[in-house]
Amino acid sequence: MHKKEGKFDFILLAITVGLVAFGAIMVYSASMYSAKINYGNEYYFLYKQLFGAVLGFAAIGILSITDYHILDKLKYIILAVSIILLVLVFIPGIGIESYGARRWINLPFFSMQASEVSKFGFIIFTASYMAKNHNKMTRFSGILPVLLVGGVICVLIILEPNMSITICMILLMFVMLFVGGARIKHFLILAVPVIALVPILILIEPYRLNRLMAFLDPWESPLGEGYQLIQSFYSLGSGGLFGLGLFNSRQKYLFLPFSESDFIFSIIGEELGLFGCVIVIAAFVLLIFRAILIAQKAPDRFGCYLASGIAAIIAIQVCVNIAVVTGSIPPTGLPLPFISAGSTSLIVFCASTGILQSISLRSHRSVLLLKYKKIKKKRRVKEIEKNCQS
Repeated sequence: MHKKEGKFDFILLAITVGLVAFGAIMVYSASMYSAKINYGNEYYFLYKQLFGAVLGFAAIGILSITDYHILDKLKYIILAVSIILLVLVFIPGIGIESYGARRWINLPFFSMQASEVSKFGFIIFTASYMAKNHNKMTRFSGILPVLLVGGVICVLIILEPNMSITICMILLMFVMLFVGGARIKHFLILAVPVIALVPILILIEPYRLNRLMAFLDPWESPLGEGYQLIQSFYSLGSGGLFGLGLFNSRQKYLFLPFSESDFIFSIIGEELGLFGCVIVIAAFVLLIFRAILIAQKAPDRFGCYLASGIAAIIAIQVCVNIAVVTGSIPPTGLPLPFISAGSTSLIVFCASTGILQSISLRSHRSVLLLKYKKIKKKRRVKEIEKNCQS
């Protein structure tokens, strides 16, 4: 039994490493020209991505060998840090303003996007709360703490403003409540204020209404709000089945804004075509599938909810990012996990796969132990039956 204890998910690790390595290549390809023009160094974004990858891989290693139950014990500290980081972005000198939004914290060697950290702080808190109060999750009063914490985080994020991450947080909250056992009527009650809130958020910020109009007809303002979406269409459309070839994108030459981050999937489609896009999507599907398997085999509710939350946020961000660049939903800035430029996003998503590995290692041991106990119990029952018959 001891030889079989523990199971490291090498498929999950291979997918993670593959996506990160592929992301570094695509970040360089998408940013080489703009980085040289704006920073005088075509490797500017690549260096930052590699820095994030090194820290991300270190996080995978550390969290894989660390018992994930320590996150349960530290949930309030992690949640408090997440909220404090969201508050710090509004403090002058600490928070960095870019394109009219305050979403980053200035650190000595790199900038941190606080909202990326807060998503996983919310997952850890919610997983712990639902595990300890699973009997209360069928009552509306039982889900109120999750709604309260999620609501505070959403308010702080929307004030940055960052509607895309806010939407992801709301979707994540709903998924985790569903996994935790909340009833359908609860979601119907919650859907009413959420649906009512969306048009209000759009109306209070004129640029959101402009983006919505550009989504409905981007060619109405080809040099305004519709410009980025049109350039994304050009990028995806010119790729065809097999693309123009790696490093051969034309849209990255300052035509497509944020080509190395939020719209990197467009460059993937242009250089590698539909074939390349399908492979990338398949890799994400397999990664999410492995996370769901780990959730199913988790030894306890906390591990199950934790893995489910990680699988959910990866799936949500992938779907929203691809939907945006393909014009399926209104444009909004959101990185593609493991691939888009951005050290904070890369580090926290790599860290999340380390947590999944920790759950996988311990769940396998527990499953084997449970099976062993069941076998021993059956043998004892049979022995008792034989003794009774004799």
